[in-house]
Amino acid sequence: MSIFAAVTFGAAVFLVIPLEASPVTNKKFSNQPNNLAPLTFRADGTFQVSIFEDLHFGENAWDQWGPQQDINSVKVINKILDKESPGLVVLNGDLITGENGFLENSTVYIDQIVGPLVARNLTWASTYGNHDYDYNISGDAILERERSWGNSRTSPMASGPDAGVSNYYLPVYDHGCVNEHTCHPYLILWFFDSKGGFKYQQKDASGNRVGQPNWVDAGVVDWFSRANRDLTKRYGKTIPSLAFVHIPSFASYALQEAGVDPNKQPGINDDLPLAPQAQGWCPDGRNDGTCTYGAQDTEFMQAISHTDGLMALFSGHDHGDTWCYKWDRLLPDMDVTPTNNISLCFGQHTGYGGYGNWERGARQVKVSKKGLEKFQATTWIRLESGIIVGKVSLNSTYGEDHYPDERLQMAACPTCDY
Repeated sequence: MSIFAAVTFGAAVFLVIPLEASPVTNKKFSNQPNNLAPLTFRADGTFQVSIFEDLHFGENAWDQWGPQQDINSVKVINKILDKESPGLVVLNGDLITGENGFLENSTVYIDQIVGPLVARNLTWASTYGNHDYDYNISGDAILERERSWGNSRTSPMASGPDAGVSNYYLPVYDHGCVNEHTCHPYLILWFFDSKGGFKYQQKDASGNRVGQPNWVDAGVVDWFSRANRDLTKRYGKTIPSLAFVHIPSFASYALQEAGVDPNKQPGINDDLPLAPQAQGWCPDGRNDGTCTYGAQDTEFMQAISHTDGLMALFSGHDHGDTWCYKWDRLLPDMDVTPTNNISLCFGQHTGYGGYGNWERGARQVKVSKKGLEKFQATTWIRLESGIIVGKVSLNSTYGEDHYPDERLQMAACPTCDY
């Protein structure tokens, strides 16, 4: 039996999501797709998310090294889920190394990724990253494969020619809620598609792949703002929220430039400088290698930093960064002044594919109903070795509180060198 056949069981329910004409529009999807029960808090009033970043399945698929890295990545997922019990798993971009994939099989790696989740009857939600978009793979194709599994909650709510696929939100209700129409949410989880990579099956006149914008589209930002206003109006209050996107915004870059203190923002800070949205693009939309940053993520930064109740945004992409930083001030080279003190966080590189020799792991985020009254969350990183590093409280004093410098506990990854 092949490694794929070992996890391909159950009835397939495929859903193809076609892109609609501009502008970005609201789609009529349930917040609980695939007829899943609503997400709910535990009986003890807590809710936990496990974030798997940069899995990079399918890398070097043509030689012995590549498939072995996928096996190693499955082991990481299993080891972490043996220690953690999340209410939701987030696959936060670069699920697949798309440029190494073939059109005929580029999405079958999804079956390997979700195998450990299906075996534990866990549910998940995804964002897509720059390596999930290439000549032989697309977000739409990954979504179709995802939705063949009944536990997937990835459910696009916005569409448009430049919107990408994974833009949606999921409410989390109180323990015991069985019908989302009769309950009110205590937490909202937002998911954004930062795109990037290359356009599916498109080449230019010279035979080169066509680059795709690597930022959250302005139309998606408009959808987010409208949807958030609607939720606030519907429930008559600000609902605490968390957000996920693969490529970090320029604000993370600016915070890193301001200085990451290992005792105040604990974690690895090895990708210096980090790579933000709109990197490599010009303000006029060209990506011909003549510009370093085009600022097309400004509207996204404006929205996330002015949304009441949005506590943190979690990103990946930069495998060598794992810190959280409170964005609470105007930063150099920026014109966006935050009003909600949002924390911008990186996860831990999970997959054995992709660059870097840091120990693999996954960021965990836990909230409680009591803590949400003060818009607080707790987060830590669970490493493949089983130890926990970087546990912090994202609260009103984060950025002032003193934490141990745990960078030396990030063990090397000897099998990653190739």
